[in-house]
Amino acid sequence: MSEEIQPGTLYIVSTPIGNLEDITFRAVKILSGVDLIAAEDTRKTKILLEHYNIKKELISYFQFNEAKRTPELIESLKSGKSIAIVSDAGTPGISDPAYRLVRAAIDDGINIIPIPGASALLAALVVSGLPTDGFVFEGFLPHKKGRRTKLEHLKAESRTIILYESPHRILKTLQQLQETFGDRQVAVAREITKKFEEVFRGTLSEALNYFSSKSIKGEFVLVVKGIEND
Repeated sequence: MSEEIQPGTLYIVSTPIGNLEDITFRAVKILSGVDLIAAEDTRKTKILLEHYNIKKELISYFQFNEAKRTPELIESLKSGKSIAIVSDAGTPGISDPAYRLVRAAIDDGINIIPIPGASALLAALVVSGLPTDGFVFEGFLPHKKGRRTKLEHLKAESRTIILYESPHRILKTLQQLQETFGDRQVAVAREITKKFEEVFRGTLSEALNYFSSKSIKGEFVLVVKGIEND
């Protein structure tokens, strides 16, 4: 069914998490048709748009300017403009900016349409080999304050636990998970959909030993088995 761009509508558009071919036909159509694209990083989004020969006005929308940008975008939507919001990769609002704009759009009665697509957390979960019937996504752990408290809280979680982590903190996180949870099963996915994609499956101690012995690059998704209740 053909879909016309609706004026005064906010589109939440999922984009590839690595491989540029992991985008839907619908997402390309929406990005080609809206009046404006709000991007977490305009430089990265330009690469995607150029790949699909999309020429659109781009503005930045990220953590440090979203408070200022949100009312500006709301006014544009109320004037009838159609706007797509995209993150660096994956689905906007999942450990990336979008929530503030979505909340403001809801409060002003603005039409919002999700354009589903790639998600690193789901991709890692389905290849982890760990239970998928129930899971909890925590995004990035706090860097300092509240980190130990969060881990202690998650220790009693029976569902599969999914975390994001950077290459700079992956070893610290694996160590702290082992210290807090014990030596549970984990799947560590790195560079999903990219050239050096890798999924390590084993215990937390085995994962720590493995990644301690190699050069660490790329973004990580950790999928940790929940506690087994008797």
